[in-house]
Amino acid sequence: MAEPPFTLPPGLRAAAGAVVLEDDGRVWLVSPTNGFGGYSATFPKGRVDAGGSLQHTAIREVFEESGLVVRLRAHLIDVRRTQTYTRYYIAKRIGGCPSSMGWETQAVHLVPAARLEEVAVHPNDAAIIDALRAWMAAQA
Repeated sequence: MAEPPFTLPPGLRAAAGAVVLEDDGRVWLVSPTNGFGGYSATFPKGRVDAGGSLQHTAIREVFEESGLVVRLRAHLIDVRRTQTYTRYYIAKRIGGCPSSMGWETQAVHLVPAARLEEVAVHPNDAAIIDALRAWMAAQA
């Protein structure tokens, strides 16, 4: 999969996650346990382990947080956070089950893309939603 270079800004840790799309345009979101990080629902993501890759991290985090097994399809966006610089991919579910989510998640949601702003309300997710809409429009 082609993707741009990942240049980690000084003082930040690398992280990766994915926007998991169903064929019908719905998107999987996770609700972090106890609203961790101020998120009621968000896209699965997490920090890269020492020696790990961004792609492996995205696949692992999706499984740990949602119970879903995914295949990465495309680079979506790189986003600066307070402590991390996060690469997001577009992913397709190829297996797994939300009931296999880990302890970091208290719920998994399947949301129509047109209603993402109603569920993923944290300001950090706005750029990801905008990038997703642009990606989806380019695919049409």
